[in-house]
Amino acid sequence: MLAVEGFGVRGPRGWAFRDVTFAAEPGALVAVEGPSGSGRTSLLLALTGRMRATAGHAEVGALRLPRQAAAVRRISALAHVPGVTDLDPALTVAEHLHERTLLQRRFGTSLRALLRPRAERAAASALLRERALTAAGLDPADLAKGSRTAVRDLERSEALRLSVALALIGRPRLLAVDDLGLKLSAAELDAAWRMLAEIAEGGTTVVAVGHGAPDAALKIQLGNPDEKGAADALAETGRS
Repeated sequence: MLAVEGFGVRGPRGWAFRDVTFAAEPGALVAVEGPSGSGRTSLLLALTGRMRATAGHAEVGALRLPRQAAAVRRISALAHVPGVTDLDPALTVAEHLHERTLLQRRFGTSLRALLRPRAERAAASALLRERALTAAGLDPADLAKGSRTAVRDLERSEALRLSVALALIGRPRLLAVDDLGLKLSAAELDAAWRMLAEIAEGGTTVVAVGHGAPDAALKIQLGNPDEKGAADALAETGRS
C-alpha cells in the first residue's frame, strides 16, 4: 500500500511539490492531476525512490521513504517518463524486450535462479515477456513488422504500451506512469486508463499522471508551488 504524508521535494530555487498526503490500498489506481510545472513527474520519481524527498515521508508497503529509497527502487518501476525511460527509436520492439529481459536477469534475479539450467532461465524469461505484453495490451503480431517493428514506426499508444510492458518485466509492486495522455486521442486515452486499471486489479499499485481517469481511481490534485523548483529537481535527476 501507499501511505504518503506531508511529502515534498524542494530544489535550490523552490519547491517541486509539497504537502502531498494520501493513502492507497494495494492494487489501487492513483491518478495524479495538475498543471505543467506542478511537480507531477517529480512526485512519481520520489514515490519510486528515484528522487529524494526533503519533507514528509511515504510508506511503500513496509518500506519508508526517503530512508529506504534503494529498497523501494527494487520493488517499483517507471514507464513513459520523458528523459528517464525514453525508448530508443532505432531499436525494434524485440530488441527492447530482449535488452530489458537481460537486465532483469542480471540485476533482478536471485542467485538461486541464476544457477538454474539455461533452458529453464530462457523459458522463465519468455514467460515474463509474454505476461508483461499481455498486461500492457500489446501484441507484437499486430504491429506492421511484428516484433521487428522499430520504435520510430510505432503509434503513440503502442509506444506507451511497450514502455509499460518493459516496466512490468521486473514484476514491480508499484508502477509509476507519466504523461499518460500525451498526444493520445480521447479513445486511446480511455483505453490506456483501462489498461492501467486492469494492471492494478492484478495487484500492482499504479500511480499515473494524466487527466480523464476513471471514477474508481484515487485522484491527487497538485498545485503549482514553484515552476523553477520543479524544473531544477528534474534537471538534477537527469544529471544523477
